[in-house]
Amino acid sequence: MRRETDRLLVIACGALAREMLDVLRLNHLDWVDVECLPAKLHNTPQFITEAVEERLDRAIGRYSRVFVGYADCGTGGMLDRMLERRGVERLPGAHCYEFFAGSKRFEALHDSDPATFYLTDFLAKHFDRLVWQGLGLDRWPQLRDEYFRNYRRLIYLSQIDQPELVTAAAEAAERLGLDFEHQHVGYGDLQPAVVEIAHRDGEAA
Repeated sequence: MRRETDRLLVIACGALAREMLDVLRLNHLDWVDVECLPAKLHNTPQFITEAVEERLDRAIGRYSRVFVGYADCGTGGMLDRMLERRGVERLPGAHCYEFFAGSKRFEALHDSDPATFYLTDFLAKHFDRLVWQGLGLDRWPQLRDEYFRNYRRLIYLSQIDQPELVTAAAEAAERLGLDFEHQHVGYGDLQPAVVEIAHRDGEAA
């Protein structure tokens, strides 16, 4: 058994918990621990940087290395500035849609129609709580057209093959008044990024 100080800690968004654990299991990365921050931070990105830094402070002296399982996620560069100061790396890209799709594929999707709203498995499953209720549309449904007036389509970027989530995503698109498209992308850049950092320096520093 490795001591905790010989292990890698991944501080991740709660919306990535299942995917992170799957990547660790599939690649036999048993020296990596994952701790997830609340997924509701997805709706308040201004608080992500502070929450990640607080968890980084608690990891000092307990882990040899720490990796952050967030993209920029709407922090406007604040997360990157803090991580650069702390010497910590994060997932590639601007948001989870980009690293799940892969940078080139996401760029092509964006260029084909920038007026696109995206869902992942987690967001499709928790659409009511994180999007509909999170934006207050359960209380003020008339705001839907205001919030989404600049969108034309919804693309569901699925990680696993689960027909009920495709149905849920299609229903979400209908509720938002958007055209629906489904693309299965798997784990995209998430898996290679985690595997690479886990194996760096002989598995652990």
